[in-house]
This record gives sequence, structure tokens and C-alpha cells, in this order.
Amino acid sequence: MNTGARKVLIKNVVVSTAAACFFVAGSIILSFAGELETVKLAAPRIDKDHPFLEVLKNRSTRREFSTRDLSLQELSDLLWAADGINRPESGKRTAPSAMDMQEIDIYVATAKGLYLYDAKNALLVMKITGDIREITGRQPFVKDAPVNLIYVADFSRMSRLSAEARDFYAAADTGFISENVYLYCSSSGLATVVRGLFDRVALEKAMRLRPDQRVILTQTVGYPG
Repeated sequence: MNTGARKVLIKNVVVSTAAACFFVAGSIILSFAGELETVKLAAPRIDKDHPFLEVLKNRSTRREFSTRDLSLQELSDLLWAADGINRPESGKRTAPSAMDMQEIDIYVATAKGLYLYDAKNALLVMKITGDIREITGRQPFVKDAPVNLIYVADFSRMSRLSAEARDFYAAADTGFISENVYLYCSSSGLATVVRGLFDRVALEKAMRLRPDQRVILTQTVGYPG
């Protein structure tokens, strides 16, 4: 494109563009003025006055874990950061949820058993006694790491949506929660990895899930190995 401005007239269409748009009598005039500009960004302010940027700088995936247990306080903080209630007056969460469906439940697999996180009452409700950590993934570290989070979509809370929409929003909402876990771990010196490699049929059977519940992802958390 030459540096001189040129205009294109397009009738009866919808256009999405970074160029300036002018609407004239039902038509769109696109104005192209010169070459596209590249902007050099400033370096991020990673210092004591911007601690959140420091958290992002240290965010990483790790696959080596100590067998050391998390304290109850650490586990409580972790789950609140993941999807706890941060606005008690409305019940809203630390992670966004499409159409406020709140369809993602967090299950916690430890050596003692499988628990369901009850954010409203700040409880861990035991669902199964016994250790099912080994079947939360195919990687060898899952059976020894102290905590494996299991993100389960309850499709009964999404009945107004198509199957395709349910899959999409459940995946997106799980992504928000799992990233909160990454950021908490970064700020607390913990290691974590989100995982999609597991035997879904075996895991859902071991968890005794209903047919309208589905495991979306799992995530291991612990001290660095």
C-alpha cells in the first residue's frame, strides 16, 4: 500500500478491521492512511511496587514434586484462590463463570481420600475414603504429590445450552480456575502443572460421578521436588 490515503466503498456488508470506518448512507467507507504502525512497549515494572507482575514473572509449570503435605492453611488459601467466594454479599467467585452458571466443581485427591470443595461453607466434604491419586493422571508423579485437583463440569447446571456450548464454556471456566491456581502457587513457592492426560472413564468411575458430570482437567500441586 502506498503512503497516500485511499478509500474503499463497501455496500451492505459488515466489516471488522483495524482501519478507520465511516458510515455514510448505509455504506461503509474504509480509510487507509499509510503503513501500519508498530509500537515498542515499555518493559514491565517488575519491582516491589508491582508485586503482581513479580507473580506473573515467576509463574511456571513444574513436574517434580515433594511428598511433603500442604498445611490446612495452605490448602484453604489454594482453594479460595482457585474459585472461592470473594464477594459474600452476592456469592461471586475469584474466577469468572459464563452466565454465572458456576458449573465447575473442584475435587481434591489426597492420600486420605477424595474431597469436594464447598466454597460457600468453606468446607472439604469427603466423598471417597482411600487414595485415588494414581488414577488422576498417567504421569508417575501424580501418585506421590500431596494434592491433585480434579475439575468436574456439572452439565445439569448448563441445561439451557447446546452440547457444543456446554463443552466450550466448561473448558473456558476451568481455564480461569486453573490459572488462579498457577498464580497462587507462584506467589507461595509451590509447584503445579495442569494436566489433560488421564483415563477419563476410569477416573470418573472411581469418583462415582453421575452421567451428567464430566472431568475436564486435573492439576497437581505441591512443594517443588
